[in-house]
Amino acid sequence: MISLQDVNRYYEAGERSVHALDHVSLDIARHEFVAVVGPSGCGKSTLMHLIAGLDRPTGGEITVDGLSLTTADDAALTHFRRRQLGLVFQFFNLLPTMNVRENVSLPLLLQGVPIADAFARADELLRLVGLTNRATHFVHQLSGGEQQRTAIARALVHRPSLLIADEPTGNLDTASAARVLTLLRQIADEQLATLILVTHSAEVAAAASRLIEMRDGRIVSDRMVAL
Repeated sequence: MISLQDVNRYYEAGERSVHALDHVSLDIARHEFVAVVGPSGCGKSTLMHLIAGLDRPTGGEITVDGLSLTTADDAALTHFRRRQLGLVFQFFNLLPTMNVRENVSLPLLLQGVPIADAFARADELLRLVGLTNRATHFVHQLSGGEQQRTAIARALVHRPSLLIADEPTGNLDTASAARVLTLLRQIADEQLATLILVTHSAEVAAAASRLIEMRDGRIVSDRMVAL
């Protein structure tokens, strides 16, 4: 589903060129659950942004589900992100002026889906993540774990073929983190979405079936994990 061929991403820092990604080639099959690990500055977030179409490579080719993210125009990239991509962020990125149901429904409402249909789909996802009784609550009334589960529901509401989770347990306590990881694994199995988990934690990465380790903008290890 995902193919990167000799991808580079360079940034100019004064007179110095920083190699965030350095000649990375990678293939990820449909429905895989992949964890990308490494220390801060290793290139894993840059990799995520490129696969999500949020940034463009300096060189090389990136294809996701037949779409070239390297050459696609802004309209095509926007369509890709709205229709095929789900993003889960470390800091949740929920809107405080909307309740839980409205936050989860937002991607569908932006697509022009009727509000009744969008709310019905949101309620379906809230049942999946165990937040039915929180549907009319606002963000400040939720725990960190509940906010992250809301963010997961929002990322899934439009049935994406690709789900990317960036440090999804970074701001959670141990119990909440374990529940979120179990939920992500369940979603990968039941929703048939390709799942990429970006993390610096080896313990969190152990939930995945494939482990990609990065250092200095390069992939240094790529192996399957026995579950």
